[in-house]
Amino acid sequence: MIRKFKFEAEIYESLNCLPMAARRKLDAVGIKLHLAQWEQLGRGERLMICHAPAASKEEQSALRTFIEEVALARTGAPAKTLSDDTRRSANPPDRPPQMLVHHARVAGVELDDKAWAALDDDQRYALIKLGDSERPSHNLELALQEFFTSGSQTATS
Repeated sequence: MIRKFKFEAEIYESLNCLPMAARRKLDAVGIKLHLAQWEQLGRGERLMICHAPAASKEEQSALRTFIEEVALARTGAPAKTLSDDTRRSANPPDRPPQMLVHHARVAGVELDDKAWAALDDDQRYALIKLGDSERPSHNLELALQEFFTSGSQTATS
């Protein structure tokens, strides 16, 4: 099952980019796939990465093995191994990063500790990836609207 966010709905149709849920799994297993490598994977391989479970150490190990083998077979180059710090980033912190708080405020959202605590880990991860840098992603405002508009829900499939 893959967590789907409305702000990246077009990605799920083509899978020409890595959805947030897949990015989080890759961070958790310690693998960096560049866009060029992702594009060389077949649609079934992309779907497998998106939908494969990765909650337990055993599931992460199996997914890492699959990605390493398929990346090498398709691209002729091994997938890049991520640092331990980057692997830990798959599990967002208990408090929002200050850079993200600033960008959220500019977008009209007060991202305090209470608002952060109301989000789940997938939402927190997405916001960090979109907005915890000097230049936030163009999708940050869409994600903030999705997560903080009353009645908004994200889908899984």
